[in-house]
Amino acid sequence: MRVELDHIVVSGETLAEAVACVEEALGVEMQPGGAHTEMGTHNRVLSLGPGLYLEAISIDPDATAPNHARWYALDRFRGKARTTNWALRTDDLSAACDAAPDGIGAAMSFRRNGYVWDMAVPEDGILPYDGACPAVMQWTGDQHPSKSLPDCGCRLERLEIQHPRAVEMMTAFPELLRLPKVRIGPGPRPQVRAEIITPHGLRYLRG
Repeated sequence: MRVELDHIVVSGETLAEAVACVEEALGVEMQPGGAHTEMGTHNRVLSLGPGLYLEAISIDPDATAPNHARWYALDRFRGKARTTNWALRTDDLSAACDAAPDGIGAAMSFRRNGYVWDMAVPEDGILPYDGACPAVMQWTGDQHPSKSLPDCGCRLERLEIQHPRAVEMMTAFPELLRLPKVRIGPGPRPQVRAEIITPHGLRYLRG
């Protein structure tokens, strides 16, 4: 089983708020994304270089509400737009789910604008450790958003994950210890923070 950092999630009560959070922090323009029919959400995206991207996401007010909880705890999201989650891709979703902490969720299939993937979604929409644990997903074929997005000159310098029980989370999911540019440690509350090199210098996205 192989796992790699796939994307970083910025959530908002509206997509406009999530996009503004990213664009104001990084000084670059996000690119069109699309809708996730199965989840009743929509997004915009931004390349962070080969194999990695940033996603701004919110509930789509024009979509039919799903009969299950939305991913990334969006049903409960309130307040200012902020960095909330992160996701890993794997070449064996079943094995990754077995290796992940309890509550990582059951695999669901998705399709958007030619992209096809499976992703584990918790029954209540909340990833383990109050959302500090990454989602796990598997892309079908070699299609990936980072391949079609224009290069805006942004690159991830470091992703910091904090949680009061960070050591317990890493013990429960040892693959997290092998991720380059990802630092996980204890903190007073769950938080996802990204340091990103941009054409304007080093910028930050905070949770």
